[in-house]
Amino acid sequence: MDRNIQVSRLDRQAVEDQEVEIVERKGIGHPDSICDGVAESVSRALSQLYLDRVGKVLHYNTDETQLVAGRAAPAFGGGEVVEPIYILIVGRATKEYDGEQLPVDSTALAAAREYLSEAIPELEYGTDVVVDVKLGEGSGDLQDVFGEETQEVPMANDTSFGVGHAPLTETETIVHEAERALNTTYHDDHPELGPDVKIMGKREGDRIDITVAAAMVDAYVDGLDEYDDAVASVREYVDDLAREYTDREVHVDVNTADDYDEGSVYLTVTGTSAEQGDDGSVGRGNRANGLITPNRPMSMEATSGKNPVNHIGKIYNLLSTRVAESVTSEVDGIRDLQVRLLSQIGRPIDEPHVADAQIVTEDDVELGDIEADVLAIVDRELADVTDVTRSVIEGDVSTF
Repeated sequence: MDRNIQVSRLDRQAVEDQEVEIVERKGIGHPDSICDGVAESVSRALSQLYLDRVGKVLHYNTDETQLVAGRAAPAFGGGEVVEPIYILIVGRATKEYDGEQLPVDSTALAAAREYLSEAIPELEYGTDVVVDVKLGEGSGDLQDVFGEETQEVPMANDTSFGVGHAPLTETETIVHEAERALNTTYHDDHPELGPDVKIMGKREGDRIDITVAAAMVDAYVDGLDEYDDAVASVREYVDDLAREYTDREVHVDVNTADDYDEGSVYLTVTGTSAEQGDDGSVGRGNRANGLITPNRPMSMEATSGKNPVNHIGKIYNLLSTRVAESVTSEVDGIRDLQVRLLSQIGRPIDEPHVADAQIVTEDDVELGDIEADVLAIVDRELADVTDVTRSVIEGDVSTF
Protein backbone atom coordinates (compact mmCIF):
# COMPACT_ATOMS: atom_id res chain seq x y z
CA MET A 1 0.00 0.00 0.00
CA ASP A 2 1.30 3.43 -0.95
CA ARG A 3 0.82 5.38 2.30
CA ASN A 4 1.64 9.08 2.53
CA ILE A 5 4.73 8.91 4.76
CA GLN A 6 7.13 11.82 4.94
CA VAL A 7 10.61 11.77 6.49
CA SER A 8 12.51 15.02 6.99
CA ARG A 9 15.16 16.68 9.09
CA LEU A 10 13.90 18.34 12.26
CA ASP A 11 15.12 21.93 12.20
CA ARG A 12 16.02 22.34 15.86
CA GLN A 13 18.37 21.00 18.51
CA ALA A 14 17.56 17.69 20.12
CA VAL A 15 15.68 18.37 23.36
CA GLU A 16 18.51 16.74 25.30
CA ASP A 17 20.85 19.43 23.97
CA GLN A 18 18.60 22.45 24.58
CA GLU A 19 19.57 24.80 27.40
CA VAL A 20 16.25 24.57 29.29
CA GLU A 21 13.90 21.59 29.50
CA ILE A 22 10.67 21.24 31.48
CA VAL A 23 8.85 17.96 32.10
CA GLU A 24 5.87 17.09 34.32
CA ARG A 25 3.99 13.99 35.38
CA LYS A 26 0.79 13.91 37.41
CA GLY A 27 0.66 10.70 39.46
CA ILE A 28 -2.23 8.25 39.49
CA GLY A 29 -3.80 9.91 42.55
CA HIS A 30 -3.88 13.42 41.08
CA PRO A 31 -7.48 14.53 40.41
CA ASP A 32 -6.89 14.80 36.65
CA SER A 33 -5.27 11.36 36.60
CA ILE A 34 -8.14 9.92 38.64
CA CYS A 35 -10.48 11.07 35.89
CA ASP A 36 -8.19 9.59 33.23
CA GLY A 37 -7.99 6.30 35.10
CA VAL A 38 -11.73 6.01 35.73
CA ALA A 39 -12.57 6.96 32.14
CA GLU A 40 -10.13 4.42 30.73
CA SER A 41 -11.24 1.62 33.06
CA VAL A 42 -14.85 2.27 32.04
CA SER A 43 -13.78 2.31 28.40
CA ARG A 44 -12.15 -1.11 28.67
CA ALA A 45 -15.16 -2.51 30.53
CA LEU A 46 -17.59 -1.27 27.87
CA SER A 47 -15.42 -2.70 25.09
CA GLN A 48 -15.45 -6.07 26.83
CA LEU A 49 -19.21 -5.87 27.44
CA TYR A 50 -19.85 -5.26 23.76
CA LEU A 51 -17.47 -8.01 22.66
CA ASP A 52 -19.09 -10.50 25.04
CA ARG A 53 -22.67 -9.58 24.12
CA VAL A 54 -22.58 -8.73 20.41
CA GLY A 55 -19.15 -9.80 19.20
CA LYS A 56 -17.80 -6.34 18.35
CA VAL A 57 -17.08 -3.03 20.04
CA LEU A 58 -19.98 -0.62 19.58
CA HIS A 59 -19.89 3.16 19.57
CA TYR A 60 -19.04 4.85 22.88
CA ASN A 61 -16.78 7.46 24.48
CA THR A 62 -16.26 8.23 28.17
CA ASP A 63 -13.65 10.96 27.79
CA GLU A 64 -15.61 13.78 29.44
CA THR A 65 -15.46 12.34 32.98
CA GLN A 66 -15.24 15.00 35.69
CA LEU A 67 -14.27 15.14 39.37
CA VAL A 68 -15.62 17.62 41.90
CA ALA A 69 -13.38 17.87 44.94
CA GLY A 70 -14.59 16.99 48.41
CA ARG A 71 -13.62 18.38 51.78
CA ALA A 72 -11.57 16.71 54.50
CA ALA A 73 -10.14 17.37 57.94
CA PRO A 74 -6.77 15.60 58.05
CA ALA A 75 -5.00 15.14 61.39
CA PHE A 76 -1.90 13.32 62.55
CA GLY A 77 -2.93 9.77 63.40
CA GLY A 78 -6.05 9.95 61.28
CA GLY A 79 -8.65 12.52 60.24
CA GLU A 80 -11.90 12.27 58.31
CA VAL A 81 -13.57 13.13 55.04
CA VAL A 82 -16.24 15.77 55.67
CA GLU A 83 -17.76 15.99 52.18
CA PRO A 84 -17.23 13.20 49.63
CA ILE A 85 -15.50 13.57 46.30
CA TYR A 86 -17.98 13.43 43.42
CA ILE A 87 -17.06 11.77 40.10
CA LEU A 88 -19.36 12.02 37.09
CA ILE A 89 -18.75 9.57 34.25
CA VAL A 90 -19.82 11.50 31.16
CA GLY A 91 -19.93 10.50 27.50
CA ARG A 92 -21.85 8.52 24.92
CA ALA A 93 -22.56 4.81 24.66
CA THR A 94 -24.72 2.37 22.70
CA LYS A 95 -27.29 1.02 25.16
CA GLU A 96 -29.35 -1.14 22.82
CA TYR A 97 -28.29 -3.42 19.99
CA ASP A 98 -30.51 -5.60 17.81
CA GLY A 99 -33.36 -5.26 20.30
CA GLU A 100 -31.24 -6.18 23.33
CA GLN A 101 -30.77 -3.75 26.22
CA LEU A 102 -27.16 -3.59 27.38
CA PRO A 103 -26.18 -2.87 31.02
CA VAL A 104 -23.97 0.08 30.14
CA ASP A 105 -24.44 2.19 33.27
CA SER A 106 -24.00 -0.65 35.74
CA THR A 107 -20.91 -1.84 33.87
CA ALA A 108 -19.44 1.66 34.07
CA LEU A 109 -20.10 1.96 37.81
CA ALA A 110 -18.58 -1.44 38.54
CA ALA A 111 -15.45 -0.59 36.53
CA ALA A 112 -15.05 2.73 38.34
CA ARG A 113 -15.41 1.09 41.74
CA GLU A 114 -12.79 -1.55 40.91
CA TYR A 115 -10.34 1.01 39.58
CA LEU A 116 -10.64 3.38 42.53
CA SER A 117 -10.22 0.59 45.08
CA GLU A 118 -6.97 -0.41 43.41
CA ALA A 119 -5.54 3.02 42.59
CA ILE A 120 -6.54 4.87 45.79
CA PRO A 121 -7.00 2.22 48.50
CA GLU A 122 -7.57 4.74 51.32
CA LEU A 123 -10.59 6.15 49.48
CA GLU A 124 -13.76 4.41 50.70
CA TYR A 125 -16.19 3.97 47.83
CA GLY A 126 -19.67 5.30 48.54
CA THR A 127 -18.68 7.45 51.51
CA ASP A 128 -15.38 9.19 50.69
CA VAL A 129 -16.24 9.22 46.98
CA VAL A 130 -19.56 9.11 45.16
CA VAL A 131 -19.65 8.04 41.51
CA ASP A 132 -22.46 8.88 39.10
CA VAL A 133 -22.89 8.04 35.42
CA LYS A 134 -24.53 10.00 32.61
CA LEU A 135 -23.91 8.29 29.28
CA GLY A 136 -26.09 9.50 26.42
CA GLU A 137 -26.57 7.94 22.99
CA GLY A 138 -24.11 8.75 20.21
CA SER A 139 -24.88 10.78 17.09
CA GLY A 140 -26.16 8.75 14.14
CA ASP A 141 -23.61 9.90 11.58
CA LEU A 142 -20.66 8.88 13.74
CA GLN A 143 -22.31 5.56 14.56
CA ASP A 144 -22.59 4.91 10.83
CA VAL A 145 -18.89 5.60 10.29
CA PHE A 146 -18.04 3.48 13.28
CA GLY A 147 -20.28 0.62 12.22
CA GLU A 148 -18.75 -0.03 8.80
CA GLU A 149 -18.64 -3.81 8.62
CA THR A 150 -17.43 -4.05 5.01
CA GLN A 151 -13.97 -2.71 5.88
CA GLU A 152 -11.33 -4.89 7.48
CA VAL A 153 -9.68 -1.77 8.90
CA PRO A 154 -12.00 0.71 10.70
CA MET A 155 -12.68 4.17 9.31
CA ALA A 156 -11.43 7.23 11.20
CA ASN A 157 -14.19 8.86 13.21
CA ASP A 158 -12.67 12.34 13.00
CA THR A 159 -10.20 14.55 11.19
CA SER A 160 -7.60 14.86 13.90
CA PHE A 161 -3.97 14.17 14.71
CA GLY A 162 -1.68 12.45 17.17
CA VAL A 163 1.94 13.11 18.09
CA GLY A 164 4.70 11.07 19.67
CA HIS A 165 8.41 11.28 20.30
CA ALA A 166 11.43 9.19 21.22
CA PRO A 167 13.81 8.57 22.78
CA LEU A 168 13.00 10.05 26.16
CA THR A 169 15.54 12.48 27.54
CA GLU A 170 17.21 11.86 30.88
CA THR A 171 14.89 14.36 32.54
CA GLU A 172 11.79 12.82 30.98
CA THR A 173 12.90 9.37 32.08
CA ILE A 174 13.58 10.48 35.66
CA VAL A 175 10.20 12.21 36.00
CA HIS A 176 8.28 9.26 34.57
CA GLU A 177 10.13 6.53 36.43
CA ALA A 178 10.19 8.35 39.75
CA GLU A 179 6.41 8.66 39.96
CA ARG A 180 5.86 5.07 38.89
CA ALA A 181 8.41 3.78 41.39
CA LEU A 182 7.02 5.89 44.24
CA ASN A 183 3.53 4.55 43.58
CA THR A 184 4.63 0.91 43.36
CA THR A 185 7.88 -0.34 44.87
CA TYR A 186 8.31 2.53 47.32
CA HIS A 187 4.67 2.62 48.43
CA ASP A 188 4.72 -1.10 49.24
CA ASP A 189 7.08 -0.33 52.13
CA HIS A 190 5.83 3.19 52.88
CA PRO A 191 2.02 3.27 53.17
CA GLU A 192 2.21 6.85 54.44
CA LEU A 193 2.80 8.00 50.86
CA GLY A 194 -0.48 8.57 49.03
CA PRO A 195 -0.89 8.04 45.28
CA ASP A 196 -1.21 11.77 44.55
CA VAL A 197 2.43 12.30 43.59
CA LYS A 198 3.17 15.07 41.10
CA ILE A 199 6.68 15.49 39.77
CA MET A 200 8.10 18.48 37.90
CA GLY A 201 11.49 18.25 36.27
CA LYS A 202 13.53 21.25 35.15
CA ARG A 203 16.91 21.01 33.49
CA GLU A 204 19.10 24.04 32.98
CA GLY A 205 22.25 23.06 31.19
CA ASP A 206 23.65 20.13 33.14
CA ARG A 207 21.67 20.66 36.36
CA ILE A 208 18.38 18.80 36.88
CA ASP A 209 15.98 20.04 39.54
CA ILE A 210 13.16 17.69 40.56
CA THR A 211 10.23 19.07 42.54
CA VAL A 212 7.94 16.47 44.13
CA ALA A 213 4.50 17.12 45.60
CA ALA A 214 3.73 14.05 47.71
CA ALA A 215 0.44 13.67 49.56
CA MET A 216 0.97 11.95 52.92
CA VAL A 217 -1.77 9.81 54.50
CA ASP A 218 -2.47 11.00 58.04
CA ALA A 219 -3.37 7.59 59.49
CA TYR A 220 0.26 6.48 59.03
CA VAL A 221 1.88 9.66 60.38
CA ASP A 222 1.67 10.33 64.13
CA GLY A 223 3.29 13.74 64.26
CA LEU A 224 5.38 16.42 62.58
CA ASP A 225 8.65 14.57 63.19
CA GLU A 226 7.31 11.47 61.44
CA TYR A 227 6.02 13.64 58.63
CA ASP A 228 9.44 15.24 58.25
CA ASP A 229 11.04 11.79 58.15
CA ALA A 230 8.56 10.71 55.45
CA VAL A 231 9.38 13.74 53.31
CA ALA A 232 13.11 13.17 53.74
CA SER A 233 12.70 9.52 52.76
CA VAL A 234 10.92 10.46 49.51
CA ARG A 235 13.63 13.01 48.75
CA GLU A 236 16.42 10.48 49.25
CA TYR A 237 14.61 7.82 47.20
CA VAL A 238 14.02 10.12 44.22
CA ASP A 239 17.58 11.43 44.40
CA ASP A 240 18.99 7.89 44.28
CA LEU A 241 16.65 6.92 41.44
CA ALA A 242 17.57 9.99 39.38
CA ARG A 243 21.26 9.17 39.58
CA GLU A 244 20.56 5.82 37.91
CA TYR A 245 19.58 7.70 34.74
CA THR A 246 22.00 10.63 34.60
CA ASP A 247 25.49 11.80 35.43
CA ARG A 248 24.29 15.40 35.56
CA GLU A 249 23.97 17.34 38.81
CA VAL A 250 20.64 16.51 40.48
CA HIS A 251 18.74 18.40 43.18
CA VAL A 252 15.43 17.15 44.66
CA ASP A 253 12.86 19.14 46.65
CA VAL A 254 9.73 17.63 48.24
CA ASN A 255 6.58 19.47 49.40
CA THR A 256 8.09 22.91 49.07
CA ALA A 257 4.86 24.63 50.19
CA ASP A 258 5.12 23.17 53.70
CA ASP A 259 5.41 25.64 56.56
CA TYR A 260 6.40 23.75 59.71
CA ASP A 261 6.21 26.85 61.90
CA GLU A 262 2.58 27.34 60.92
CA GLY A 263 1.85 23.61 61.03
CA SER A 264 0.84 23.67 57.36
CA VAL A 265 1.94 20.46 55.65
CA TYR A 266 0.72 18.23 52.80
CA LEU A 267 -1.29 15.86 54.98
CA THR A 268 -4.38 14.07 53.63
CA VAL A 269 -6.92 11.53 54.79
CA THR A 270 -7.16 9.61 51.52
CA GLY A 271 -3.85 10.29 49.78
CA THR A 272 -5.24 12.64 47.14
CA SER A 273 -5.72 16.39 46.94
CA ALA A 274 -9.15 15.67 45.46
CA GLU A 275 -10.40 15.45 49.03
CA GLN A 276 -9.69 19.12 49.62
CA GLY A 277 -10.71 21.46 46.81
CA ASP A 278 -8.70 20.14 43.84
CA ASP A 279 -11.05 19.29 40.94
CA GLY A 280 -10.18 17.14 37.94
CA SER A 281 -11.02 16.44 34.30
CA VAL A 282 -10.04 13.88 31.67
CA GLY A 283 -7.31 15.16 29.36
CA ARG A 284 -5.98 17.95 31.59
CA GLY A 285 -2.99 15.96 32.74
CA ASN A 286 -0.48 13.60 31.20
CA ARG A 287 -0.39 13.03 27.47
CA ALA A 288 -0.59 9.52 26.00
CA ASN A 289 3.06 8.77 26.83
CA GLY A 290 2.51 9.61 30.50
CA LEU A 291 4.27 12.98 30.44
CA ILE A 292 3.59 16.68 29.93
CA THR A 293 6.42 17.97 27.74
CA PRO A 294 6.33 21.65 26.73
CA ASN A 295 9.63 21.26 24.84
CA ARG A 296 7.83 18.94 22.41
CA PRO A 297 4.71 19.19 20.25
CA MET A 298 1.69 17.76 22.06
CA SER A 299 -1.89 16.97 21.11
CA MET A 300 -4.67 18.55 23.15
CA GLU A 301 -6.81 15.43 22.67
CA ALA A 302 -7.79 13.45 25.75
CA THR A 303 -6.61 9.90 25.10
CA SER A 304 -8.26 8.18 28.08
CA GLY A 305 -11.86 7.07 27.67
CA LYS A 306 -12.02 7.38 23.90
CA ASN A 307 -13.15 4.41 21.84
CA PRO A 308 -10.08 2.33 20.91
CA VAL A 309 -11.43 1.07 17.58
CA ASN A 310 -11.66 4.16 15.43
CA HIS A 311 -11.26 7.25 17.62
CA ILE A 312 -8.19 8.95 16.22
CA GLY A 313 -7.72 11.09 19.33
CA LYS A 314 -6.78 7.86 21.09
CA ILE A 315 -5.33 5.62 18.39
CA TYR A 316 -3.00 8.08 16.70
CA ASN A 317 -1.55 9.44 19.94
CA LEU A 318 -0.75 5.92 21.09
CA LEU A 319 0.39 4.79 17.64
CA SER A 320 2.65 7.80 17.03
CA THR A 321 4.44 7.05 20.30
CA ARG A 322 4.75 3.38 19.32
CA VAL A 323 6.12 4.37 15.90
CA ALA A 324 8.69 6.72 17.43
CA GLU A 325 9.84 4.11 19.93
CA SER A 326 10.10 1.41 17.25
CA VAL A 327 12.12 3.60 14.90
CA THR A 328 14.60 4.77 17.54
CA SER A 329 15.08 1.25 18.91
CA GLU A 330 15.70 -0.29 15.48
CA VAL A 331 17.58 2.47 13.64
CA ASP A 332 20.95 3.70 14.88
CA GLY A 333 22.04 7.31 14.69
CA ILE A 334 18.82 9.07 15.75
CA ARG A 335 19.23 11.74 18.41
CA ASP A 336 15.63 12.94 18.47
CA LEU A 337 12.47 11.90 16.60
CA GLN A 338 8.96 13.32 16.56
CA VAL A 339 6.07 11.67 14.72
CA ARG A 340 2.84 13.34 13.65
CA LEU A 341 -0.10 11.34 12.28
CA LEU A 342 -3.08 13.13 10.71
CA SER A 343 -6.35 11.40 9.92
CA GLN A 344 -9.23 12.34 7.64
CA ILE A 345 -12.72 11.32 8.72
CA GLY A 346 -14.03 8.34 6.78
CA ARG A 347 -10.59 7.10 5.64
CA PRO A 348 -9.19 3.76 6.89
CA ILE A 349 -7.14 4.38 10.03
CA ASP A 350 -4.10 2.64 8.49
CA GLU A 351 -4.05 5.27 5.73
CA PRO A 352 -3.39 8.60 7.46
CA HIS A 353 -3.75 11.83 5.53
CA VAL A 354 -0.05 12.16 6.32
CA ALA A 355 2.45 10.37 8.54
CA ASP A 356 5.30 12.79 9.25
CA ALA A 357 8.56 11.68 10.86
CA GLN A 358 11.01 14.48 11.70
CA ILE A 359 14.50 13.53 12.82
CA VAL A 360 17.59 14.97 14.47
CA THR A 361 20.46 12.65 13.59
CA GLU A 362 23.78 12.12 15.29
CA ASP A 363 26.52 14.36 13.87
CA ASP A 364 28.08 11.55 11.83
CA VAL A 365 24.79 10.27 10.35
CA GLU A 366 23.12 11.59 7.20
CA LEU A 367 19.34 11.49 6.96
CA GLY A 368 19.56 9.79 3.57
CA ASP A 369 21.46 6.88 5.13
CA ILE A 370 18.52 5.92 7.37
CA GLU A 371 15.48 7.26 5.49
CA ALA A 372 14.54 3.97 3.85
CA ASP A 373 14.66 2.11 7.16
CA VAL A 374 12.51 4.75 8.83
CA LEU A 375 9.94 4.63 6.03
CA ALA A 376 9.72 0.85 6.27
CA ILE A 377 9.15 0.85 10.03
CA VAL A 378 6.50 3.59 9.89
CA ASP A 379 4.70 1.69 7.13
CA ARG A 380 4.87 -1.55 9.12
CA GLU A 381 3.45 0.03 12.27
CA LEU A 382 0.62 1.68 10.33
CA ALA A 383 -0.26 -1.66 8.76
CA ASP A 384 -0.53 -3.11 12.26
CA VAL A 385 -2.62 -0.25 13.66
CA THR A 386 -5.41 -2.54 14.89
CA ASP A 387 -2.94 -4.05 17.38
CA VAL A 388 -3.22 -0.76 19.28
CA THR A 389 -6.94 -1.46 19.71
CA ARG A 390 -6.31 -4.97 21.01
CA SER A 391 -3.62 -3.78 23.42
CA VAL A 392 -5.85 -1.04 24.81
CA ILE A 393 -8.83 -3.32 25.39
CA GLU A 394 -6.62 -5.88 27.11
CA GLY A 395 -5.15 -3.19 29.36
CA ASP A 396 -1.61 -3.61 28.08
CA VAL A 397 -1.17 0.07 27.18
CA SER A 398 -1.27 3.05 29.51
CA THR A 399 -3.09 6.11 28.19
CA PHE A 400 -1.85 8.60 30.77
